[in-house]
Amino acid sequence: MSRITAAITAIGGYVPEYVLTNQILETLVDTNDEWITSRTGIKERRILKEDGKGTSYLAIKAAQDLIDKKGLNPEEIELVIVATATPDMKAAATAAYTATQIGAINAFSFDLEAACSSFLYGMSVAARYIESGKYTKVLLIGADKNSSMINYKDRATCIIFGDGAGAALFEPNTEGFGLQDELLRSDGDGREFLQATYGGSSYPSTPEAIAEGKHYIFQEGKMVFKKAVFNMADVTEKILVRNNLQKDDIAWLVPHQANKRIIDATANRIELDDSKVMVNIHKYGNTTSATLPLLLFDYEKQLKKGDKLIFVAFGGGFTWGSVYLTWAYNS
Repeated sequence: MSRITAAITAIGGYVPEYVLTNQILETLVDTNDEWITSRTGIKERRILKEDGKGTSYLAIKAAQDLIDKKGLNPEEIELVIVATATPDMKAAATAAYTATQIGAINAFSFDLEAACSSFLYGMSVAARYIESGKYTKVLLIGADKNSSMINYKDRATCIIFGDGAGAALFEPNTEGFGLQDELLRSDGDGREFLQATYGGSSYPSTPEAIAEGKHYIFQEGKMVFKKAVFNMADVTEKILVRNNLQKDDIAWLVPHQANKRIIDATANRIELDDSKVMVNIHKYGNTTSATLPLLLFDYEKQLKKGDKLIFVAFGGGFTWGSVYLTWAYNS
């Protein structure tokens, strides 16, 4: 019997219509287009503006895009995972609502939170369910409404984050395509450098905390940048060595879109040409859990069966890792 691997067989994506440009941000905080672009590579980001619409709205849109393109009967989906750092609400899983709204009535569902590494970790989880032989269709969605936790008076964070969602369908493959290897890590000592302190169980929201803006996300930029540069490059190099891969073997590097300088440092570490690096940070900013699937969404037509892809991400917690996957279909 052939070994079962977990392959991505369809991609979907969605970003909100409203475009928050660097020029608009110039009217909100002390910044300018040149400063933002030179330090982050970001020119604009998408924001979900409608009241009452949260991460599930984005996730549903991305999932529906995948379902429509694939011609998939949603009742065949057995598991829905929503990777997110911004769930709709506490206690009630965003994934459960998403699954119901897309018609995946036979699926069980759960949320997965590992900050910007959420989708990467989710790839590992989805693959395990497929490789077990018990499940044949697992829908993994990366979605975040980051604008819900951003203080648009804080120049350190408001220039970076955007809203969006991407979805990937995992199915069994017996040709050897799909997820090949993974290297996942975390370090809890890093959580003080990137977090939204108030609103969780340790520090529930209070009127005073909200008035002082303590429910917004905080980032110690220099430390996060330093750790991201080292760890993303480190795990990328290690997964190549472990799988006897040379730079010429790699079709695409699929890096988390947090900062163009971090992306460049990761590619430089393995001496990979810029033409093999997926980038869309200039259009969307950092969409947290959605960056990796939105890259696949944007580059899907360029992907070929058998392409070797290296995914890499770094996020709050700290969390980070790399996944080696071979592409299973021609677009």
